[in-house]
Amino acid sequence: MSAKSNEKPAQPVFSMTGYARRSGRVSETLGFTLSLKSVNHRFLDLHLRLPAGAEGLEMQLRRVLKEKLRRGHVEVTLNLERSQKAEAGYDHALVAAYVEAFRAAAEEHGLSGEPDLNAVFRLPGVLLAEAHSDEGEMAAVEAGALKEIDALVAALNAMREQEGAALAAELRAGMERLRKLVDEAALLREDVQKLYFERLSQRLKTMVDGDFSQERILQEAALIADRSDVEEEVTRLRTHLSHFTGLLDEGGEVGKKLDFLLQEMNREANTLLSKTSGVAGNGTRVTEAGLGMKAEIEKAREQVQNLE
Repeated sequence: MSAKSNEKPAQPVFSMTGYARRSGRVSETLGFTLSLKSVNHRFLDLHLRLPAGAEGLEMQLRRVLKEKLRRGHVEVTLNLERSQKAEAGYDHALVAAYVEAFRAAAEEHGLSGEPDLNAVFRLPGVLLAEAHSDEGEMAAVEAGALKEIDALVAALNAMREQEGAALAAELRAGMERLRKLVDEAALLREDVQKLYFERLSQRLKTMVDGDFSQERILQEAALIADRSDVEEEVTRLRTHLSHFTGLLDEGGEVGKKLDFLLQEMNREANTLLSKTSGVAGNGTRVTEAGLGMKAEIEKAREQVQNLE
């Protein structure tokens, strides 16, 4: 068996942005809709919005989602949907209790007035259509929601994978533009170093007195010019670029690693700019290339923030 056949297949790159929804019915008059919405976040941050009486479902949903998702701010919403066939009405005992409490408070504080029926009907649990489902109904809803969760997460991940592929394509294009800028800086490096050396030599000649030899001046200028050479920055940028595209090829949970590499690239671009500032001729072109590098790196960092 060849070594190539032992290689693990590349994993998809997932965006943290996605949405999915599934619906179901538990009876002729009661249905539900379960939805997932995710956006970027440093860690897995689950927020569940469940109807009253579905508290037992929360732990089960959290367990499943933690197994299937890695990062992202994920909102889980379960809505109950009652058909028009459901009986309309109100909870007589609850309304009586609200009215009695209102009148008792008014009498206690010496106030006049009667309770507003519109306000009473807006209170939680008064209208039957808004009342909590009984235990049997909620058990059926919980079972239905758990039955749908695998397909729901699969649909969410399908969307996240599609978004991730688009982001990865944009990042590859950005890295190719960045590579061309690095190559341009590398081509101009020797010319810039020569100009820097000449400028330093002239400046040293005007600053020192006759006690310094020409050879000593040239040695000092060469030393300073060498410290301003951008070869090291160019080499590191190329290494980071190769590592970056390699991680995209591998796929999986790469967002944090890519962000770290972009921080390192930004540091090298800043150093390159500091070394070429004030150098005329091709030094200006290297500075422009360095600014272009920073723009590409910043754009990539914004995109990487949304990768799992």
